[in-house]
Amino acid sequence: MKHLTTTLCLTIAVLLGSAGMSWSADFQKGLTAYDSGDYATALREWTPLAEQGNAAAQFNLGLMYENGYAVPQDYKTAVKWYTLAAEQGNAGAQFNLGWMYVEGLGVPQDYKIAMKWYTLAAEQGNVHAQYDLGWMYDNGEGVPQDSKIAMKWYTLAAEQGNAHAQYDLGWMYDNGEGVPQDSKIAVEWYTLAAEQGNAGAQYNLGWMFYIGEGVIQDNVYAHMWWNFVASSGDQDAVEMRDKVAGRMTPSEIAEAQKLARGCVARDYKGC
Repeated sequence: MKHLTTTLCLTIAVLLGSAGMSWSADFQKGLTAYDSGDYATALREWTPLAEQGNAAAQFNLGLMYENGYAVPQDYKTAVKWYTLAAEQGNAGAQFNLGWMYVEGLGVPQDYKIAMKWYTLAAEQGNVHAQYDLGWMYDNGEGVPQDSKIAMKWYTLAAEQGNAHAQYDLGWMYDNGEGVPQDSKIAVEWYTLAAEQGNAGAQYNLGWMFYIGEGVIQDNVYAHMWWNFVASSGDQDAVEMRDKVAGRMTPSEIAEAQKLARGCVARDYKGC
């Protein structure tokens, strides 16, 4: 499972009173410094805020210690700051803390605790936590395998635009895992993921067009989708693109290549 580290917190909570105004100004100084690559200044501005209980600053310090920005990389200290922020309800910290427990970084590996933090983050709408929960239930990683619960979390993440979740949903509908098999819905999710450049979804769309599953059979579009994946060196895609090309006329191949160029120019949108 890949760790999709939550990006630096960009939202400054509305704070009341002079102390709150000072927190906000100091937090912004740190944010400006961080954005310019001046991690030492960001650390200096955020540390006192974090020590005073500012959850956003605590989360950001966790990121800095996890990644070794302006400090030696220190997973235990990252966990300390993530925990303080997570206990205040910071969803990004909850997700990252869950991941630390999954990987055993700075803490003993513990899937039960990881699931606790992932769930809290996912329930707040954290898309990465939603996807990772789906993956864990889908694969029985740290929890009993449960395709229906996996579908629930994948769907929430996919609806927020997560390409990995969109691909996995497509695969589940394609194969009838956790849901009744439905090739048309599979194509819909594969397409959304493919438009974001997901190679697995692009490959599977090539297959769907090749055999006419969920779509009208079309060698031109099968060639187009496989060509995208083949261009990255995927040998399976190269083999399938060349196989379908053997069934196409030169004009059809030219049309597929033209469609591919247009699709790339639109960043895979509307292909």
